[in-house]
Amino acid sequence: MSRSRISFSRQSPFEEPTVNLTPLIDVVFVILIMFIIIAPLMEMDNVELAQGPATPLQNSQSLKEISPIIIHVLEDNTIKFNNQSVQLGQLKRLLEEAKINFPKNEPQIFHDRRAHFGTYQAVKNAVEEAGYSHMEIILKPA
Repeated sequence: MSRSRISFSRQSPFEEPTVNLTPLIDVVFVILIMFIIIAPLMEMDNVELAQGPATPLQNSQSLKEISPIIIHVLEDNTIKFNNQSVQLGQLKRLLEEAKINFPKNEPQIFHDRRAHFGTYQAVKNAVEEAGYSHMEIILKPA
């Protein structure tokens, strides 16, 4: 009788499979380079902060003297243009009239922090469509 040899491989049952990370690192570098090249070309909306007086203004009445174009967005998302309640559709027309009457003034927006951001965006769009290139956003400290 012939004896046959049976060999068993002694592999550990807990051996971890290896993962080649080289392609992943290459992809990350390509994406990083794309961001470095594209980021300066992107046009972003920005808010320029004015270098105001050393003492802040105390209330909205003193701010009202600065600009005759005042827009309030209240907590319940209602819009007031110069203390008169208006609908969003009317706002563009009123802003166009104000642009004709006060060509050197910029609108001031008082946006309540509890109001929806969508309302702010709609007001901002109406200001842009009326022909203004700048607007002032007045924030009250908490």
